[in-house]
Amino acid sequence: MKHDIQQFKADFFKALAHPMRIRILEALSEGDKNVNELQSIVGSEGSAVSQQLAVLRNKNVVYGIKDGTSVIYSLRDPLIKELLTVAKQIFDNHLVDAISLLETIRNEP
Repeated sequence: MKHDIQQFKADFFKALAHPMRIRILEALSEGDKNVNELQSIVGSEGSAVSQQLAVLRNKNVVYGIKDGTSVIYSLRDPLIKELLTVAKQIFDNHLVDAISLLETIRNEP
């Protein structure tokens, strides 16, 4: 059972392990979007966005609902927004540490 949970976590983080997928999730954190909207936000071709959405759908990170000829995408779990916020805070902490280290090195004789 524990192995199943660890595998789920690993698969989940693999789904997040792409810059465009992170950007898509950040955009969806602000509200539901269709592919054209995501394409505009991400600044990439529709086929690339669709490919990344397929990965996120297959890992149950996002879901789509048909709306006429479009599909509207949403986060499967609103906690993903919090996860992205925490990840940014961790990144910011590492950045602050790196800047402090550089300042220390710069001030050495």
